Amino acid sequence: MDHPVATPKRSSAAGGWGALKSCGKHLLGSRAPLSGARAMLKANQPDGFDCPGCAWGDPAHGSSFEFCENGVKAVSWEATDKRTPPKFFAKHTVSALRGWTDYALEGEGRLTHPMRYDAASDRYVATTWDAAFAEIGATLRGLDHPDQAEFYTSGRASNEAAYVYQLFARHYGTNNFPDCSNMCHEASGIALQAAIGVGKGTVLLEDFEKADAIFVVGQNPGTNHPRMLGDLRRAAQRGAKVVVFNPVRERGLERFADPQNTVEMLRGASAPVASHYYQPRLGGDMAAFRGIAKAVFAADDAALAVGQPSLLDRTFLRNHTADYEAYRATVDATPWESIEDQSGLARADLEVAAGVYLAADKVICTWAMGVTQHRHSVATVRELANVMLLRGHVGRPGTGLCPVRGHSNVQGDRTVGINEKPPAALLDALEREFGFTAPRAHGHNVLAAIRAMLDGSSKAFIGLGGNFARATPDTTLVAKALASCELTVHIATKLNHSHLVPGRVAYLLPCLGRTEIDRNAKGKTQIVTVEDSMSMVHGSGGINKPASAELRSEIGIIAGMAAATVGSARVDWAALADDYDRIRDLIERTIPGFTGYNLRVRRPRGFMLKNLAAERSFETPTGRANFSADPLPEATEHQRAKRASDTFVLQTFRSHDQYNTTIYGLDDRYRGVYGERRVVFAHPDDLAEIRARTGDRVDIVGTHDDGVTRVAEDFRLVPFDMPRGSLAGYYPELNVLVPLSTFGEGSDTPTSKSVLVRLRAPAAA
Repeated sequence: MDHPVATPKRSSAAGGWGALKSCGKHLLGSRAPLSGARAMLKANQPDGFDCPGCAWGDPAHGSSFEFCENGVKAVSWEATDKRTPPKFFAKHTVSALRGWTDYALEGEGRLTHPMRYDAASDRYVATTWDAAFAEIGATLRGLDHPDQAEFYTSGRASNEAAYVYQLFARHYGTNNFPDCSNMCHEASGIALQAAIGVGKGTVLLEDFEKADAIFVVGQNPGTNHPRMLGDLRRAAQRGAKVVVFNPVRERGLERFADPQNTVEMLRGASAPVASHYYQPRLGGDMAAFRGIAKAVFAADDAALAVGQPSLLDRTFLRNHTADYEAYRATVDATPWESIEDQSGLARADLEVAAGVYLAADKVICTWAMGVTQHRHSVATVRELANVMLLRGHVGRPGTGLCPVRGHSNVQGDRTVGINEKPPAALLDALEREFGFTAPRAHGHNVLAAIRAMLDGSSKAFIGLGGNFARATPDTTLVAKALASCELTVHIATKLNHSHLVPGRVAYLLPCLGRTEIDRNAKGKTQIVTVEDSMSMVHGSGGINKPASAELRSEIGIIAGMAAATVGSARVDWAALADDYDRIRDLIERTIPGFTGYNLRVRRPRGFMLKNLAAERSFETPTGRANFSADPLPEATEHQRAKRASDTFVLQTFRSHDQYNTTIYGLDDRYRGVYGERRVVFAHPDDLAEIRARTGDRVDIVGTHDDGVTRVAEDFRLVPFDMPRGSLAGYYPELNVLVPLSTFGEGSDTPTSKSVLVRLRAPAAA
C-alpha cells in the first residue's frame, strides 16, 4: 500500500471566513459574479426566488440575507455564464462523455437547445421543440399500455410543474411516479402517517425559538441545510440543549461561526452548537431512543413511588393517544444489554440524554436520511415519535416532529399529487374537474421502476430534473435499465450521466432555472410556488436573463409533451403554460388546503398549509396519535458485520461541496478533504487493525449475497472520528455498492446508510 500522506486540517468551526471564501470562489467560478451576487440578495425573499437548494424553512419575520454558503453554490451553479451548446455535442460522442466525472460534465455549463440522440453518430444533435414533442408523443402512444412509462420527478420541480406533470401522466393512464422522495424521506412519511395522521412534520421555524431541547438525529446541517445551523446556534445561545445523535463527528454540529455576524467574524470567534453529542453505530438510532424511553419510564416509576407527580403527560396520553400500554410493555421487555449492543452507546449516556428530555418543557425532534436509509427506518421514525408522545411534545408551541427534507420542493411535489399510491380523493377530484377516468392501480416507486425497466415491462422513462442514473442504487444496473428503454426524455438545466445512457429514442430538453425570468407570450412575468419542510408555501420569481432564448419552462415542456400525447380536448395545456395562475386555480379546486391560492401566495412569506396534527387532531383510524410497539430489529447490519472480522458497514453521504448528485467542487473542508472525492473514512483503530495507513488506496467490495459483483475501485483511506466497524464515503461514487435488492421494510427506500462491504488492496496494485 502507499506511504502516508499529510491530512489537511479540518475547519475549526462551520461557517465563518471559510464560508465567505467559498462563496467568493463559487461566484467567481461561475464567470458571472456580479449577477450571481445580485441574485443572492433576492434568494428566499418575498419578491425574489426560492433558493434551489435545501427545503429549510424561512422565518415569518423575514431577513435581508436568508441564504447560506450552499445557497450561493446552488445559485452560482445555475447562474453561470458557461454554456453547453450543440457544438459541444458535435465534438464529443456520448460514449466518450461517459468517461467524464459528474463534476466535469456539469462544469460545461447550461444546456441551450433541445437535443435528440443520433445512434449512428453516437452524438446528441440539435432539434426543434415541435419535432421533439411530436416524436415523444408518438412513442408514448405507441406503447402497449400507459403503465409501460415511468414519470420521474426531482424535488426541484415547482408545485405548478409537478401538478401539470401528474395531470399529464394520469390523463395518459398511469400512476407510475418514481420520485426523489422514494430515496430519502419515504420512511418518514409512512411512519408519521401511521403515528399522527399526516406524513409531514408538525413544527414551524418559530418553534425552534421556543424549544428547551432539540434532538438532532442522523443529519448534518452544516453541509445539507446550513441555514439550520443558525437556528440551532441561536437556540443554544439562549440556553436550549441541542442533543445530537450522529455516528460521524461533524464539525457543523460542534461549532458554528455566523458569517453574517460582523463582530464574531472580526474576532474570529465561534459558538458551540451541541450540548451533548452521541455517536451511535449505523442503524442504532432506534435502540438509542428505546433506551431513552426505558430511562424515562424508570424515572417516572421512581417519581410515582415516592408520591411525586408523573413525569409523563398523562392527560395527553389519555385523551390523544392509542396503544400506550402495548408500547410500555415492549420497552419493559427490551433488555439494556440489547439496547447497548445495538446502539453502540452506554446505558449511562442514554440516561443522561433522557435526563435532558425530562428537564425540558418543550422538545423538538428533527432528523434526516441518517435515520431513513436503513432496513428498519419506518420503525425507527415510529420510535422517535413514541418518545415525543410520552410527554405531549406534539401540537404545542416549541415542540414537534421535524423531518428535514432535502431538495427545495420535494415535500410540495408530494402534496400536489406526485405519488405512486394516490389517495382516492385526489383521483375523484381530477375526474370531476377534467372528465377523464383516472387510473386507480398503484404505480411504481423508484425501485419498482428500475426493476420494471430491467425486465422489459417498462419501456419509457421521462425525468423531470434530477440525475436518476447516479442518484439511485446499483449504478451499473440502473444504467442498463435506462439504456434498454424505447424512449428516454430528460428535462434538465445541465448535462449529467443520466443523459448518457439513451434509449432507442432519446431527448435532452433544456429548461429555465429557478433564478431565471419566466415570461409568457404576452411578456407577463410568471411565478411558481414551493413548499418547505415546515409546510409553508411561498412564491418564487426569477430575476436573471435566461441562459438561452431556446429555453422553455418546465411547465411549458410538460404541456408540450402532454398536448402531443393525449391532446387538448380535456385539458388546455397551452393555456396552463401561458398563465400559471390557472394551474393554481386548478390546484385550489382539486387539492385541499389551497383555498385562495393565488391571493395568499402573493403575500410576503406565503401561507402555511393546514396541519391537523399540529393542532392535536389526528386523522388516523383510531382518531388518535398511535404508539408503535415494534421490537428492536433482530440484528442491524453493524451487528451482522461484527460476526465477520473483515466486514464493515458503509454509509454514503455528501461532501460539503455538493448537493445530492450535483457536485459544486472537490473540497470537503469540514472533514479535511481537498481536491478529491474518491476517499473513504474509517476509525483510526480500524486502520491500525488492518495494517493500513492514512493515504493508502483500497478497493471497496460489496458483500451482499445476491450474485452481483459490486466494487468501487481506488479510494484513499482517511481516518475520522466515527464508531469502530464503520466506513463512510461520498455518493454518487459509492452508489455502485448499494444493492437494489436491499431496501427499507415498508418504505422501499435504498439502504444507503447500512451497506456491508470489505476492503482489499487495489486490483491494479
